[in-house]
Amino acid sequence: MRRDEAETVALKALGWIIGAEDQRDGFMAVSGLAPEDLMRRAGEPEVLLAVMDFLLAEDRRVIAFCDAAGQRCDTLATVRAALPGGEEVHWT
Repeated sequence: MRRDEAETVALKALGWIIGAEDQRDGFMAVSGLAPEDLMRRAGEPEVLLAVMDFLLAEDRRVIAFCDAAGQRCDTLATVRAALPGGEEVHWT
């Protein structure tokens, strides 16, 4: 996946999160971003990675976003990996 494609999906995911009050509140709480910071920094790699991490943290979020956006659920990890700084993390 190309970087621009990944950024587009991540921005769509951000739009989905912002449009759903419960998701928006959860994302704002875990990201630590104030609404004005989010608006200013929406396209930055760190914010897009935070969006993808937020989605990937719960299967129900992955499914809900992918259903709404017409994405395959198995593509979100690829999207994350294609973002700057999104290389696969090995915890062991």
